Amino acid sequence: MENKNNPEESANKPKNFIREIIDEDFKTNKWGGRVHTRFPPEPNGYLHIGHAKSICLNFGIAKDYNGKFNLRFDDTNPSKEEQEYVDSIIEDIKWLGADFEDRILYASDYFEQMYNWAVELIKKGKAYVDDLSADEIREHRGTLTETGKESPNRNRSIEENLDLFERMRKGEFKNGEKVLRAKIDMMSPNFNMRDPIMYRIVHAEHHRQGNKWCIYPTYDWAHGLEDSIEEITHSICTLEFENHRPLYDWFLNELGIYHPQQIEFARLNLNYTVMSKRKLLQLVQGKYVDGWDDPRMPTVSAFRRRGYTPDAIRNFAEIIGVAKRDATTDIALLEYAIREDLNKHAPRAMAVLRPLKVILTNYNITEELDAVNNPEDISMGVRKIPFTRELFIEQTDFMEIPPKGYHRLTPGGEVRLRYAYIIKCEEVIKNDKGEAVELHCTYDPETRSGTGTSSKKVKGTIHWVSADNAIEAEVRLYDRLFTVEAPDADKEKDFVEFMNPNSLEVLPSALIEPSLKNSKPGDRFQFERHGYFCVDTKFSTDEKLVFNRTVTLKDSWGKKNN
Repeated sequence: MENKNNPEESANKPKNFIREIIDEDFKTNKWGGRVHTRFPPEPNGYLHIGHAKSICLNFGIAKDYNGKFNLRFDDTNPSKEEQEYVDSIIEDIKWLGADFEDRILYASDYFEQMYNWAVELIKKGKAYVDDLSADEIREHRGTLTETGKESPNRNRSIEENLDLFERMRKGEFKNGEKVLRAKIDMMSPNFNMRDPIMYRIVHAEHHRQGNKWCIYPTYDWAHGLEDSIEEITHSICTLEFENHRPLYDWFLNELGIYHPQQIEFARLNLNYTVMSKRKLLQLVQGKYVDGWDDPRMPTVSAFRRRGYTPDAIRNFAEIIGVAKRDATTDIALLEYAIREDLNKHAPRAMAVLRPLKVILTNYNITEELDAVNNPEDISMGVRKIPFTRELFIEQTDFMEIPPKGYHRLTPGGEVRLRYAYIIKCEEVIKNDKGEAVELHCTYDPETRSGTGTSSKKVKGTIHWVSADNAIEAEVRLYDRLFTVEAPDADKEKDFVEFMNPNSLEVLPSALIEPSLKNSKPGDRFQFERHGYFCVDTKFSTDEKLVFNRTVTLKDSWGKKNN
């Protein structure tokens, strides 16, 4: 087969040990000039950022080497799998930009072939039916310092094993009553080689196969067979499968079938979150979050709802690279990648999250002022924003007794309104509690931004919205889900004990400039001075917009926690 490597494309990518292996394979023509990778998720939960890294790696390699990329569902555990998860995984992978063309594949489509290969190993004396319970099998496996013990069923005849295995398939036995095990080496220092289980009995309806099967292959048995059937060249897995590779190789060698190369890399560990699907499911089922797509979750669907972009996630995956050793990545690096992307592409807008009314006592007209849509991209042009006698500013942009270095509005003080004029606070109106509820100010007509003739300068510039034209919106401020870097590191405590009670703040009556009136779910903006926000796809309605904070303008977490 012709070598279809794209040297220009692959040469421009940062080198890592996996790409070096593939480059060497092209030199030796090991796979006939082919690269064929796959992403094999279990449909028992939603994809998270660690899966996104694997998708970017596997698809990126296939793309750069003009190869193929498969999406294959490892649907071998019917008790935990659902069609909802299948649908969400397909949507997430498409959103990330990974193109599997028409290759949506399922392990369950190979069940018959896997069964026949199991029969072949039984006939070779390399597999047997065992009656031991799960606890007994665990006891027989031994420890790190003690070798395993052989099952009393290990030396059953081939004929008896074939008969029992067929009866297992027909449903004659209960869950856990029998298993099929590979006959390898109970003395092996590698636990995975101590007669691992190949099939277990599971009487449960499969989301695709219905009740056709009641025996299901384990991941270790199925994984290599699936790769072989699909003629994968490089089976790229995370490091926890490194000790499983000898078993992967043993099964394929014993069957004498097409044999891909398994390569392991370090999984993505992200601080201030958990990456276990079991723990993420616990958060969902325990109502700690409002679903798999809750913007505080580390899932791809949550990131999409929060306003992250596929480009930013792909860039993040490239920044962290591919390593051979596990390490923890700072979530601030992910947030940096998001800011870098949104800064270039997100239109600017003004929003007042906690409104304080301002009346310009010497202003009696209405003007339309020009505001730049994105200073990073002049081609995005300008928009018109109304300027009126009554405005709203942020409550935090006014203080009666300011600390040193405060450059916003104070009694008798002056500040510039963004894109508009310099104003001076003349009077503070308070409520019964002594809180400022309205400011009476004057404006200087000679200080209009861009056209003013005054040489007056002030240190502070604040944003605002017109009281007559502002649109009420709900703003949801999301923060990190946990208060500690490694919430599941303390084995004596439940990780939910470290949840951040301030991970969500809902502001029901924020005010946004009128240019955002027709925003659609998924639209992204920079609210000036506040951060990047996205129109929520779940809670927004025709009657009221809901915005999720995607990320702040800079990392404020470290400052808060010093």
